[in-house]
Amino acid sequence: MTSDSVETPAHDAVLDVGDTLCGELALMLRIELNKLSPGQVVKVIARDPAAPQDIPAWCTLTGHPLLLVDHPNYWVRRKTD
Repeated sequence: MTSDSVETPAHDAVLDVGDTLCGELALMLRIELNKLSPGQVVKVIARDPAAPQDIPAWCTLTGHPLLLVDHPNYWVRRKTD
C-alpha cells in the first residue's frame, strides 16, 4: 500500500490532523468520513509518528478501505455498506 511510483488516488476531501494522537485522530477521521458519501475518498495528512500503525489498524477495525499510504499522507475510502 505504499506509493512506490503508484499514482495517488483522487480524493473528495482533505483532513490535515497534524501531530494529533491516535484517539483524537480516529474521532476526527470518523467525523470526516461521515460527511462523505459511500465510496468517496478522504486524504488524511497525519504527522504523528504512530500514524503508520494507527491509521491502517483503524481502517481494518472499521472496514473503511485504506487505498494508499505515503506517510504523512493516507487515502481512505468510505465503506459502501
